Amino acid sequence: MKKDQMFPGRRSVLRITACLGAAATAGLFCTEQAHSPAGSAATPPAGGPRAAAGPPVYTSAYRLQPMTAYTPPRFRRALPPVRQRPFLRMSEAGRTMVLTFDDGPDPRYTPDILSTLREHEVRAMFFVCGELASDNPDLLREMADDGHVVGNHSWSHPLIPKLPPSGIRDELGRTSEVIERTLGSAPLWYRAPYGAWNKLSFEIGAELGMEPLAWTVDSLDWTEPGTESIVRRVLDGAGPGVVVLSHDAGGDRSQSVAALRSYLPELLDAGYRITVPRR
Repeated sequence: MKKDQMFPGRRSVLRITACLGAAATAGLFCTEQAHSPAGSAATPPAGGPRAAAGPPVYTSAYRLQPMTAYTPPRFRRALPPVRQRPFLRMSEAGRTMVLTFDDGPDPRYTPDILSTLREHEVRAMFFVCGELASDNPDLLREMADDGHVVGNHSWSHPLIPKLPPSGIRDELGRTSEVIERTLGSAPLWYRAPYGAWNKLSFEIGAELGMEPLAWTVDSLDWTEPGTESIVRRVLDGAGPGVVVLSHDAGGDRSQSVAALRSYLPELLDAGYRITVPRR
């Protein structure tokens, strides 16, 4: 915003600090071996959300209007190395797993997910869409107060490779601004909608001080397959270092809420430690 442009020194310090924090946590995750050619969209992991070809599926029927009079923040040039593919799993983490939730926050479902996580004293990662985060700041604060990691999932959930550089900066930059304004610090992690990455998204994410995180296991809860199906996919895919993808918004997520209540205690009973990357 304009006032940020008047004080570039403060913005630079915040972004450099965020980069250092992200670099410190990056060692917890590992990437897939293959990577996409430069400039093209990265291939999502098998079974990733909205993997079928075609136009993007919007995550909510009640999208808010973007903020007006917005000016993207100043970016610093991303210094090498810039990642060419996202992290997919935790590295050398023993019986440790990460639970992630995309597309929120949604006041209909996010509070129940937070309540279940709190009941079992575990932390997760929430990749939020800026337009919903701006309308639900109290849920963002609740996430942070409970020790969860709040990540960037773009402003309006577009197909990133279809956007020009200015569009990617707008989607990621505005969302980081909302998170920083609400929580006092910018996000260190981001996830591309639909799991669709490209070279520009990695570069711009790095300029904002964020690391890219994908997933190992897709719960397929976005298809609303039934609670038992979601539970089975998570438990069957459980393993050391696994990152689970679920959603707390973007549709009827009552199945996702019920599934978490079922599979989370089973994972804990099986000896898994549910955690988030250290900041």
